[in-house]
Amino acid sequence: MSETTRAGPLTGLRVLEIGHFIAAPFGTRLLGDLGADIIKIEPPAGDPVRQWGTPVDGNSPWWSQHGRNKRCITLNLKHPKARDIVLGLAAKSDAVVENFRPGQLARLGLGPDVLRSAREDLVIAHVSGYGQDGPYRDKAAFGVIGESVGGLRHLSDHAPGMTDLPPVRVGVSIGDSIAGLYAAFGVMSALWQRDRVGGDSRARSLDVALSESVLSMMEGMLPEYGVLGTVKQPTGSRIATAAPTSGYQAKDGKWVLIAGNSEPLFARLSKAMGQPGLPDDPRFQGNRARVENVDALDQIIGDWTKQYDADALLAILAEADIPSSLVYTAADIAEDPQYRHRGMVQEVEDPLFGQVLQAGIVPGVPEDPGRIRWPGPALGAHNEEVLGGLLGMTPDEIQNLRDEGVL
Repeated sequence: MSETTRAGPLTGLRVLEIGHFIAAPFGTRLLGDLGADIIKIEPPAGDPVRQWGTPVDGNSPWWSQHGRNKRCITLNLKHPKARDIVLGLAAKSDAVVENFRPGQLARLGLGPDVLRSAREDLVIAHVSGYGQDGPYRDKAAFGVIGESVGGLRHLSDHAPGMTDLPPVRVGVSIGDSIAGLYAAFGVMSALWQRDRVGGDSRARSLDVALSESVLSMMEGMLPEYGVLGTVKQPTGSRIATAAPTSGYQAKDGKWVLIAGNSEPLFARLSKAMGQPGLPDDPRFQGNRARVENVDALDQIIGDWTKQYDADALLAILAEADIPSSLVYTAADIAEDPQYRHRGMVQEVEDPLFGQVLQAGIVPGVPEDPGRIRWPGPALGAHNEEVLGGLLGMTPDEIQNLRDEGVL
């Protein structure tokens, strides 16, 4: 394959996605961003995410990013003729990623044993709410439920006593995305062992639960409970183990994050605030004391930050080399020179919207960079290309499938 046709280090890998909503499609998008050929199977009505967010002429700008770098085909999996099409595609794929409820694909005649009848060494990643076994296996779950069961919704809340409102959501479907990330990582781990020189050529299954994916990110929450019997509590904008680290409001109402929680940083921050004696105050001598007296410390810092507009405040903090940042909105991100320089904010041409701003590709691979080859395609945009090109169907055969309600 020539360098001009490469799209990243996963060029040549093919993954069949039988997923919907967020988790599995996010995982396959990561693989597609690095060059993998992703074939996404959607129901004839389309993935529901096509309608999420604020629509423009019935189309979701979110889909432009969510569905990018995928070849999308429609397929009614409940139709008897769909099974052979899926098996034909599985035979030509390295891996399958799915996020139906456990057992649902088997009920459609497409369980792992059936899929591997098409390709014996097929890697299959299952993403579900609670995993493929256990007492919660069949319970309904979305990412928000995984975030709750995994402990995140508790820890992302305001500190106790601050509000009677429900626990605060992170703001994005982070539980789904974490599960998708683990699915992508698991797929590549299984493929490496299968295909490397000296590999075992074995099929492998990945069992990714939303709840477990979130729990795995909860740092010391569970170990501390096991050893100390303490239940970690939410701290709002603060960090429970270090101070000062929080958001502070500027004169113009904007919020600035300041992390001055080491001894040298706190000394520099105090000097920048015009209060160089703060580190000698018994309340603030050492991190432990600062954490114990964080309310008083944050009041002092907050009184100082409100004397300056955010830009002036950030300039002072930068001069003192204090880790700090404006709390970015989408508008701030879109104009940020660091993101622009590194291609993390890209202008992608989309026939539905014109230019669409999209997040770039992570990780960056300078020697073999991934790229955004096309935005989320129209529903069924690749039916002919995939069914004709990969499965050898004629135009008449494809049209017959369409007429019969298979596509």
